[in-house]
Amino acid sequence: MYENTPMTAAEQAGLLALLKARFEKNKKRHDGLTWEAVAERLQAHPDKLLSLQAMEKSGGEPDVAGLDPRTGACLFYDFSAESPKGRRSLCYDREALESRKDFPPAGNVLDAAAEMGISLMTEEEYRHLQTLGTFDQKSSNWLLTPPAIRALGGAIFADFRYATVFIYHNGASSYYAIRGFRGVLRV
Repeated sequence: MYENTPMTAAEQAGLLALLKARFEKNKKRHDGLTWEAVAERLQAHPDKLLSLQAMEKSGGEPDVAGLDPRTGACLFYDFSAESPKGRRSLCYDREALESRKDFPPAGNVLDAAAEMGISLMTEEEYRHLQTLGTFDQKSSNWLLTPPAIRALGGAIFADFRYATVFIYHNGASSYYAIRGFRGVLRV
């Protein structure tokens, strides 16, 4: 589903320039961080550029959302206004996909995220995203679902309506044209 081929030097330079411009344009998302510190982390983990490229190509508009308080890693979130267009109409996981007898979707969000080298947003991360802007007023996104809910056949998703983050549940095998997933990359 997502390209995993090595990037050329020109592609890397282009992606870094785009990320730097987005970083500089949206400083309130990462107060106190400098692009130089982010670029240094990316240079130390060049494999993460493929994940950022996949996030960008699928419509995620990745940018730094701050630092992970536990590890100090830079957190890249998808900041597209709505659910990334290249990551919609997917059910939750492989088990849900295989359970679909009629009209199965093209894939599932857990496999797609793993293929991209990113994690699905948690409820906490999604709520943090919404403090940095207004997202998903017309779309929704699957979230990393607690095992107890998934064991019962469900999965959770979220959106932002009426100036409020709503967390919902649905059968894990469901999929909709306006529901996708947002990712998190730790660098």
